[in-house]
Amino acid sequence: MVADKKLTMESFDLLKKYDIPVPRYTSYPTVPVWNQTIDPTRWKKTFKDQFRISNQSNGISLYIHLPFCESLCTYCGCNKKITTNHNVEAEYIEAIIREWHMYCELMEEVPVIREIHLGGGTPTFFSPENLTWLINAILENSIIHAHANFSLEGHPNNTTREHLEALYQLGFRRISYGVQDNDPVVQKTINRIQPFENVKKATETAREIGFQSINFDLIYGLPHQTLESIKKTVRECISLAPDRFAFYSYAHVPWTSRGQRLFDENDLPDAALKMALYQEGKKVFIENNYQHLGMDHFVLRDDELFHAWEQGTLHRNFMGYTAQYTDLQLGLGVSAIGDAVHAFAQNAKSLHEYYERIQKNELPVEKGYFLSQEDEEFRKYIQDISCRGVTYFNNRHQDQLKEFTFPELEKLEQDGLVHFDDKHVQVTGTGRSFIRNICRAFDLHLLMKNSDSDKQRYSKAI
Repeated sequence: MVADKKLTMESFDLLKKYDIPVPRYTSYPTVPVWNQTIDPTRWKKTFKDQFRISNQSNGISLYIHLPFCESLCTYCGCNKKITTNHNVEAEYIEAIIREWHMYCELMEEVPVIREIHLGGGTPTFFSPENLTWLINAILENSIIHAHANFSLEGHPNNTTREHLEALYQLGFRRISYGVQDNDPVVQKTINRIQPFENVKKATETAREIGFQSINFDLIYGLPHQTLESIKKTVRECISLAPDRFAFYSYAHVPWTSRGQRLFDENDLPDAALKMALYQEGKKVFIENNYQHLGMDHFVLRDDELFHAWEQGTLHRNFMGYTAQYTDLQLGLGVSAIGDAVHAFAQNAKSLHEYYERIQKNELPVEKGYFLSQEDEEFRKYIQDISCRGVTYFNNRHQDQLKEFTFPELEKLEQDGLVHFDDKHVQVTGTGRSFIRNICRAFDLHLLMKNSDSDKQRYSKAI
């Protein structure tokens, strides 16, 4: 990428211009474009064909969605179920195992597991014994790839030594803690009371046990955040020396996440302050030798994400950035998403519907999308911009590029966000703070529709 430049006060006029609803581009086409129903027979065939290819090359990835949380964090837009009743654990794990066995019946050979990621919700809501039961059931008739990468999301308040020891024995070496913010006023507003001492203890325990990579998720743009509070949060977290940070923009979408209606929107920072929060956090990361890559990640130089960025092999999927890439990601559990290169499929979002499908011995896929050749080509452009800051145009679909993409790139170039010609586009240093907007130039579904309905679909870019 072109050398990074710090946004000045004079640059804030760009913020107002580009503070528009834009997808996060963890997939393309984006989820709102997908069909509300999916042909399960066609999905099975697509999965089966792609499995045959992927299993022979890099193996396959599994994303397992564990939706339960004991309390509601009001900022959260994830699919979750709030309960303090831990009796729900066994029924849910049995359902996931049954779903996995349905997919195993479609496989013509033993699956090679390259990645497992436990997401949520709160995976550490589940007891160590039940997590062990789940993972052993997945692995008992599988081959673990020589370079397997197993990771999980953990809540610092309830991730115990017993959790970490059990998961380490199962092969997990990476953990991501949802820190979000350390300020007591912010924590109270978003209903996530989480003393920094708990973060420190969970981090040190993971290191003692042998976890090789620790990530902290932080969010800027939360209610009541200030420049001083965000600086203090980032510095406190850096004192624990995690290997990487995901520094996410808060997505305010109360029309889809009802919990976000529980705090006053007047307490949210405006676009100028929100970008200033980002710039302040970014400054502290860089001063402490964290490297900025992609949209929202800061990593140490010896982290594999940085190596992947240097080598041009960084990848982005539904979990964010990853150094590993497999051609097949299978989603298990309620609302989980599968990516089979030529198609996406998402499971039922309600537990009731998910359980009902499993009990009928049916795959619980509910919605999805089968990609055209055009979709696949423009998906590659968006991946390149997100992960490498540069992409080169293919001879195919030149008409679509000229009609829809090039006019958008011209506007972006006038504002100093990209350099482009008829062969490629390069993101500038300033443009790195507007990656989502640049990816939008390749979103044909959005550009061809040219509708105001996106205001009720996507969070704002800033």
